[in-house]
Amino acid sequence: EILFARIAPAQKMQVVQALQANQEIVTQTGDGVNDAPALKNADMGVAMGIMGTDVAKEASNMVLMDDNFATIVAAVEEGRTIFDNIKKFIAYILTSNIPEILPFIAFVLLDIPLPLTVILILSIDLVTDILPALGLGAEKPETDVMKRKPRPRNERLLSGNLLLMSYGIVGMMQAAAGFFAYFVILYNGGWEWGQELANSDPLYRAAITGFFAAIIICQVADVIICRTRTQSLFTVGVWSNHLVLFGIGFELLFLACISYLPAFNTFFGTAPLELWHLMLSIPFALAILAGDELRRVLVRRGNPFVLRWLSW
Repeated sequence: EILFARIAPAQKMQVVQALQANQEIVTQTGDGVNDAPALKNADMGVAMGIMGTDVAKEASNMVLMDDNFATIVAAVEEGRTIFDNIKKFIAYILTSNIPEILPFIAFVLLDIPLPLTVILILSIDLVTDILPALGLGAEKPETDVMKRKPRPRNERLLSGNLLLMSYGIVGMMQAAAGFFAYFVILYNGGWEWGQELANSDPLYRAAITGFFAAIIICQVADVIICRTRTQSLFTVGVWSNHLVLFGIGFELLFLACISYLPAFNTFFGTAPLELWHLMLSIPFALAILAGDELRRVLVRRGNPFVLRWLSW
C-alpha cells in the first residue's frame, strides 16, 4: 500500500490519473476548491455536504450529506444492487420474446396451425410479465455484493452474455416447452401433420392454451432464477421477496382464469386444460431451475467457461 500525504492539488490529479492508467477504479473524496479537478476526473468524486465548498459539490458525482465516510459504503452497496436489479429485470423481460416469436416462424415455415395467437402474446407482455418484473426491481442485495471487484468501465446493462442466457438458453427452453405441449395436445386429439384447424376448433383452442400455459409455468421458473446472479437462491431466501411471490400468484391466477372461466375462453379464444396438459411443461421448468442453480455454483467456483460465456 502506498500513502500520499500533504500533496498539492496538481499532485492529486497525478495520483488519480496514474491509478486509472493502471486500470484501477478510482474514488476521490474532497471538500475544498483545490480538490475539484481530482473530483471531476476520478471515476467517482465524493464531496462533503456539510464542510464542502460549492465548487467541490458541483465537481463531484456524490455528496455526503452527513460528511461520514461510512455512508460511501452504503451508497456503493445501493448502487451495485440497483445495477444488478436492472439487469435481472432485463433478463426476465427479454426471455419471453423467444417463445412469442418462434410460433410465427414455425407457422410460416412448417405450415402448421398458429401455435400462439396475438391476443395471448399481448396477455404475456401486458399482464403476466409486469408484476414479477417489478418484483425483481425490489430484490434485496445478494450476500456477495460488496465482495465483488468494481465492474469494468465498459460493462453495459445489455451484454452479450445476458442476451445469450435470455434468448439462446432460457428462452429456447421455454419455446421448447410450449411446442412440446402444443404438439402433444394436438396429436392426442387426433390431429395429423398438414391438417388445417379452424380457430373455433376445441382441439386447436386447447393446444394454444397449452402453449400459453407452458410459457407461464416456465416464466415462473425464470423469475425465480433471475432473483440472483451468482448466489444460490437458498442463501437469499425463497420467500423473501413478497412482490415476486405476489407476481407469481397473479400469473397462475390469470392462467387459471384464461383456462377455466367461460368468459375468458370466449374473449381469448382458449379452452379448458386437463391436469396432464399442465404437467407437460413442468420438466422444462424444473430443468431451468436446476440448470441455473448449477450455473451459479460454477460461477462461484470460478469455472473459466461459465465465467466467460454464462455469467451475466
